[in-house]
Amino acid sequence: MATELIPLAAALKSMKRANSGMTWIRQKHVTAFLRNLATAPKISHDTFDELPDSRTREYVRGLLIEHGVLPQRNAFLIRYESWATQAMERVSDPQNLDVIRRYIRWHHQRRMNLMDEVPRGTFLRAKQEVTVAIDLLNWLTGHDIKLPELQQSHLDVWQSEGPTTRRIAERFLKWAIKTKAAPAGLTIVPHRRGTSPRLPKIGQDKALQQIIHTNALETRDRAAAILILVFGQQAENIARLTWDDVTVTEDLVTIQLGTTKIALPDPLAQPWRELAANPGHELTAAHPNTKWVFRGTSPGRHIHPGHLTTRLSKLFNTLAARLGTLHELTKLAPVAIIAETLGYSPTTIERHATDSASAYARYIAAVNESVLHESPRN
Repeated sequence: MATELIPLAAALKSMKRANSGMTWIRQKHVTAFLRNLATAPKISHDTFDELPDSRTREYVRGLLIEHGVLPQRNAFLIRYESWATQAMERVSDPQNLDVIRRYIRWHHQRRMNLMDEVPRGTFLRAKQEVTVAIDLLNWLTGHDIKLPELQQSHLDVWQSEGPTTRRIAERFLKWAIKTKAAPAGLTIVPHRRGTSPRLPKIGQDKALQQIIHTNALETRDRAAAILILVFGQQAENIARLTWDDVTVTEDLVTIQLGTTKIALPDPLAQPWRELAANPGHELTAAHPNTKWVFRGTSPGRHIHPGHLTTRLSKLFNTLAARLGTLHELTKLAPVAIIAETLGYSPTTIERHATDSASAYARYIAAVNESVLHESPRN
């Protein structure tokens, strides 16, 4: 066996739940993969990239990274580069292909290269923006229109004929105008903010009571649900929490979401105490020394945010709950304090505060009008 693989072999042999490891290894495709890996002349990411894409390949790669055999790498950047190569094959015009190639390389990839780790959200947004841009360019080709000849009337027709996601082309359009690839002055009808439904206060309170007083969810799901319902946190940020962000003592549980540590009172603290005592996924070789609070099934990785929201959906819609919480919080404290404490940008919280104030103003106006109509006439 290659000497580089000794740490992996030692980790597999020392698993707390040995039967899980044996069941996995005895699968024919896993046995064959590990046998070939053991005799490989070189163990590197390039070696893995040359193998057929499969869940086994990426799981074993994750194990090797977690146990120090392979170095860490920017996984979502690699995935984006591979996806972008295939996406460019869908561009039907050579001139537009050059535009998309520059958009991918100098707008998205350059920004990703500056990140220590590309977040999943950045990866998904970049894919969506390029997909919509390709859709626009292929539509222009089909109508015999060159990008430098693009007119506002063309954009209006294209946007009206397709799904609402076509508004995302606004980001590509701004880049194209800035780089002189498209004429100046063109616009895409932007997305109207504030149209997503919010979970009302009574619904938030009901969901929180269920989480605190029933066992409808596992401990880690209850802990995550508290951060959404009480602090308006996004699932992606919750998934990336580490135990460096959380302090659990006999007397106090604190969580750092922004720049300030927040103390959780009982009974909100109880699920976090239970999670600290039993974080889960510690019986296999996948998470030997991980700091992730919400561990995922992949070695060394946190839980997938989408998987987390799916688990919580049995009680509430996570987006509606988060928006409802932020709506209520902006009634209680200044924008700057909320933004700093919860890790949001002031602009985002300002927008929620404006919506909250507008709703409150409409309520006051309705009350005053009602009182006016019900007042006895002199």
